[in-house]
Amino acid sequence: MPDGRTGIMAGMHALLSAFAPIWILTGIGYAVARSGLLGAQAEAVLGRFVFHVAMPAALFTMVSGSHPSAFAHPSMVAFAAATALVSALGFVVARRFFGRGRADAAISSMASGYVNSANLGIPVAVQVLGDASFVAQVILFQVLLVSPVILTLLDSGTRPGGGAAGERPGGGLRRMLTMPVRNPIIMASLLGLAVSVTGLRLPAALTHSCDLLGAAAVPTALVTLGMSLHGGPAAATGRVAGRAEVGAAVALKTLAQPLIAYAVAGPLLHLPDHQVLAVVLCSALPTAQNAFIYAREYGLDTGLARNGVVASTVVSMVTLSFATWALGPNR
Repeated sequence: MPDGRTGIMAGMHALLSAFAPIWILTGIGYAVARSGLLGAQAEAVLGRFVFHVAMPAALFTMVSGSHPSAFAHPSMVAFAAATALVSALGFVVARRFFGRGRADAAISSMASGYVNSANLGIPVAVQVLGDASFVAQVILFQVLLVSPVILTLLDSGTRPGGGAAGERPGGGLRRMLTMPVRNPIIMASLLGLAVSVTGLRLPAALTHSCDLLGAAAVPTALVTLGMSLHGGPAAATGRVAGRAEVGAAVALKTLAQPLIAYAVAGPLLHLPDHQVLAVVLCSALPTAQNAFIYAREYGLDTGLARNGVVASTVVSMVTLSFATWALGPNR
């Protein structure tokens, strides 16, 4: 019994240590906005910096040094199935029950199923699982497969005319085909994948520069998120998300996704206990701040993404702790 209690306490300490930077950087962003230190346009400028510069650099570095063959692992099948199902549910709920358009529903889908795998998933995995190898696969899955789908829905849902009759024939197809060139997130991921597949060795100066830029992505995104909490308008266009809409997304993210992941990994695929724990733990991670950055960049309601990130981060402290207690080796 003492050993089990010690393991639980160690897991809780690991969770608190992982969550602390999120709250601190978000709080700094709030304080900066409240003081007016960076001016009225700081939030918008920092958001564009993350989307167009820092995040692409981070993704390029990450993908170029990866091995996409890791997707074949059975654990990834369980995680991908839970992510796909919950993301689809988030999209349908936003469309059917809250009357959202395609682009806003894509943000709801992201808030429901896109996990904070990098700055939160890695430290949690290292402390609870002992290594972050599965989290690395999750990151690649989201970058190479989930993000392009979300960005395609955002692009098609916010294009001029929204596909109306006034749009020239073939315009939608042309925008879809040229989106990798126009979207820095997808372009950086594709370039990184090309480098990974070909085994190309890049100059050290280039990789170091990308490392430096990429390191700014997460902290800047969290500071930007914190700035958005200070009284500014939650939406650039359209209506603001209500509590019921945010609650639905958070419930899907923190409850439905890990439960589905457990059902697929355990009863369906009969994976070993440590793999089931890894799948459930990663599925129980809160919504990534990328959802807020994407919503801001596309001029959509940022209230759902912003509040979803904050609320799911709070709730996930409970769900992650429960998953560790229920499925961990000290149970």
